[in-house]
Amino acid sequence: MEKFKIEEKIVAMLKTVYDPEIPVNVYDLGLIYKIDVSDNGEAVLDMTLTAPNCPAADFIMEDIRQKVESVEGVTTATINLVFEPEWDKDMMSEEAKLELGFL
Repeated sequence: MEKFKIEEKIVAMLKTVYDPEIPVNVYDLGLIYKIDVSDNGEAVLDMTLTAPNCPAADFIMEDIRQKVESVEGVTTATINLVFEPEWDKDMMSEEAKLELGFL
């Protein structure tokens, strides 16, 4: 399966992962900075959190790792937590801004 299709499936899966404190998925929140899939199916994601001291960080990252690894064509998933650039509400999708009352 081609990388683009795998990345599309990863995005669809990411839209099922929620921060327990926010009723919007991690993808639409703009927390996913990068998705790379190698030829052998290794997925590497760079993500951030809405706050560096997010109490649900481990839960969210493990949920993402498990769901990404369940995608057909992915052999392993590595989730890198990064804080550059720092997340802000402008990174959210229009839908997320609407849902949270920012529009």
